[in-house]
Amino acid sequence: MIKKVFVLLLCTLIPLISCQNPSTSDKPRILVSPKGLVLSFWLSVKAGAEKAGKEMNAEIIWKGPSLETDIAGQIDIIQDNINKRVDAIVVAACDATALVPILEQADRAGIPVITIDSGINSAVPKSFIATDNVMAAEKAADVLARLVHEKGEVGMIPFVPGAATSIMREQGFKKGLAKYPDMELVSVQYSQTKVEQAMAVTEDMVTAHPNLAGIFAANEAGTVGCAQALKSRGLAGKVKLVGFDASENELQALKDGTVDALIVQNPHKMGYLGVKTAMQVLNGEPVQERIDTGIMVITRKNLETPEIQALLNPPE
Repeated sequence: MIKKVFVLLLCTLIPLISCQNPSTSDKPRILVSPKGLVLSFWLSVKAGAEKAGKEMNAEIIWKGPSLETDIAGQIDIIQDNINKRVDAIVVAACDATALVPILEQADRAGIPVITIDSGINSAVPKSFIATDNVMAAEKAADVLARLVHEKGEVGMIPFVPGAATSIMREQGFKKGLAKYPDMELVSVQYSQTKVEQAMAVTEDMVTAHPNLAGIFAANEAGTVGCAQALKSRGLAGKVKLVGFDASENELQALKDGTVDALIVQNPHKMGYLGVKTAMQVLNGEPVQERIDTGIMVITRKNLETPEIQALLNPPE
């Protein structure tokens, strides 16, 4: 009798277990995994992804590590969503190499992968949607060169060694500086995408190189921390600062003269096109392998122009 009851219960439960699904929706489920959750850049990516999700009737699962250095955390998130059988993955990879095995696993499971902002060293992604980071950082070198009259010592603050975006911006800045023989890159220090770390390395830079003419900070945290350090040392406006991205803190530093120019991406567009491209793949449509989302240079002079305001405040 007990055995019969057990068999009946098992027959009842097996269909329920096999049909378990974290979503009650019939919409395609798309994991959008940013490198981090702290910076305003990622909030703009999220807004773009959710806008595309609403337009294309997709369920957006927004989940990433708290810190951009948490590679293992992002791998765990992706593994969990592979296990939950999401329909597609849109990811900004914390590390260009470490994320390859898990994303190749997703591909083998029939889950298309789209990379945004930061790609991986693999041909698995159906499309890579991002800023041309080498070109953008080369532009930063040109802007800084004009600010320092094409001469003097300069420093650079990339963010995470091993992150594709950081590597490309470092390469681009060095490539751009090569055009200016009277400018010398005397210090390269990593912020680890932490404001306090950027402050500390900026202090080290200006102490070790008292004649420093300018600094390129390659992301939001680096720019904010560098600006705070320059301001506290009374060097705002004296040491020219070109930053990357356009958070509220960065824009305020631009307005008060601590930051001299910002190289600004279009994170809203990255999130939007990431989801749109994933849906195109799911629908069997052809997609572009590489989509450049473009940059703009923002200064105090052009900050209030309609073109710049449209970039900073994308219409919903």
